[in-house]
Amino acid sequence: MAITAGDNLNSVPSSQQLTLSSNYLDFRDGSTGWEQQYLPDLMEKEAEVFGKRTIAGFLEQVGAEEAMASDAVVWSEQSRLHISLIGTVSIADSVITVVSDIDGNAGSAPDFVIAEHGVRVGDTVLISVAGGHYHGYVTNHPSTTTFTCLPYEYAHATNATGFDTNDETCRILVYGSDFKKGTSGQGASDTNHASNTNEARFKSFTNKPIIMKDRFSVSGSDTSAIGWIEVTGEEGQNGYLWYLKSEGDTRARFTDYCEMSMIESRKGNATNSTLDTAGPTFGSNFGTEGLFYAIEDRGNKSSGVTGVNAATDLAEFDAILAEFDNQGAIEENMMFCNRTTALAIDDMLASMNSYGAGGTSYGVFNNSEDMALNLGFSGFRRGSYDFYKSDWKYLNDKATRGGMLDTVSNVRAVMIPAGVSTVYDEGLGKNLKRPFLHMRYRASQVESRKFKTWITDSVGASTSDLDAMTVHYLTERCLITQGANNFMLLN
Repeated sequence: MAITAGDNLNSVPSSQQLTLSSNYLDFRDGSTGWEQQYLPDLMEKEAEVFGKRTIAGFLEQVGAEEAMASDAVVWSEQSRLHISLIGTVSIADSVITVVSDIDGNAGSAPDFVIAEHGVRVGDTVLISVAGGHYHGYVTNHPSTTTFTCLPYEYAHATNATGFDTNDETCRILVYGSDFKKGTSGQGASDTNHASNTNEARFKSFTNKPIIMKDRFSVSGSDTSAIGWIEVTGEEGQNGYLWYLKSEGDTRARFTDYCEMSMIESRKGNATNSTLDTAGPTFGSNFGTEGLFYAIEDRGNKSSGVTGVNAATDLAEFDAILAEFDNQGAIEENMMFCNRTTALAIDDMLASMNSYGAGGTSYGVFNNSEDMALNLGFSGFRRGSYDFYKSDWKYLNDKATRGGMLDTVSNVRAVMIPAGVSTVYDEGLGKNLKRPFLHMRYRASQVESRKFKTWITDSVGASTSDLDAMTVHYLTERCLITQGANNFMLLN
C-alpha cells in the first residue's frame, strides 16, 4: 500500500532569515480582505499540527551530565583478562606467529605490554583451526611475536605437527600451564625471557568538547508590536507578541542541536579532509566523537534484515546475543528504534506466540473481544538478556533522521547497555563509576557553559545603542561513550 502526501503539505522550514509574504496573512483581496464590510471569523490560536516538535531528551534517559575543566577528556578502559590471540602456524617447525589479539590489535608493542604476545614456556594452549582443534604445550619462546607449540595428541592431523595446512590461520587460547615435579617457577626454563611476566594493559581514549552557538535578534519596535495570532511553543511561550514565538523556537532548536551534535558528530581526519585548515581546529584534532561515530569506530554494527519476516528477525537477534557474549555480556539493554524496526520486533515476538481461539493472544495479554487489542511489546527476554524497547522520535521524524534518503546504511536502532561502568579518570586520578554514556560540559566556579544564554543591545539589556534585543546561546560539551564494545548499532 502506497501513501501519497498531500500537494499542500506544510513541510516548509519553520523559520527563515527573510521577510516573506508567507509569514503574514493577507486580507487585502476583494473577497476576504479589509476592503469589504464583513469581518472574517478569525481563529487566533495557532494550531499545533506537528505535536511536540523537539527531539531532545534521549541523553537524559540513558546518560548523566558532569562538569569538566579541560580542553579534552581522557579515560582508560581495561583490557580482556585472558590471553586469546589470532595467528598463523608453520608446519615445518610447529612455530606459531601471532598476528593480532582477538580485537584486531597488532601482535607487537605497544598493543601488547612487554612488547610481546604474553604466551610463555610451559603454558598449555587450545589451538583452533578451520578443520578442528587440539591442545598444545608451549616449548619455546624464540621471539616477541612467535612461540613453538607441540600437540598433546594429533587430533585431526595429517602430518607430524598436528596441523593440516601450512600458514593456516589459527586461534590461540591460553588455558593453564603444566610443569614437572621439582622445577623452578614460570619463566625459569625460558632462556630468551627469564623474567617473562604478563602485565595488565589498558586502552586509552580521548574526546574533546565543541563550542556551539546560536542567536536571535529582534528590533525594539517589533518587541512591542502586537499581533493577532496567539502564539504557542515548546518553551512555554504564549501571548500576542510574535517575537516570543521566534525566540522560543530558536531556544528549542538550539536545545535539540545540543543533543543532535552529541549523537551525530564525528572526529575529523586531516589526511583526507581540508577542514583542518578551514574550520575550528586544534592542530589536526577537529570535531568530536558522537554516539554513532563511537559505535561505528569502537562498537558493534548489525546490518541485518529486521522488517522482512519474523524468522530472519529472530536470527538477527541471536547473532546479536552471540556478539554480546563475546563482549561484556551486560544483561540489560535499552533499544531505541525507528518505526519500521519497532513494528518488526512486535511482529517477531507475536509470531513466537500461539494464537488463541477466537482472537489474538500476544504474550501475557488476555485480549478479549470487549477490550482494545494490544499489539505492541515494551520489552522481551532472549537467552539471558533483557531488552527494553522504545520508539525514538529522532529516527522517525521527517525533519531529522527519519527523512534521510540513505535507506541502506541509515540507523534503524541503537542498543545501549543499562547500568554503570568503572573506569580510571586520569584527571582525578582515581576509579569512578559512571553510566556508559554521559555528557561532559565546561564549567568552573565563575562560568558554566552547559547551556549559557544572555541578552545584549538596548532592548532589555542596554549594553549598546542598537535599537534591538539580541539573545545569545552557547554551550561547550562532548559525549563520553565508555565501553563502546557493549553498544550495538542496527543499520
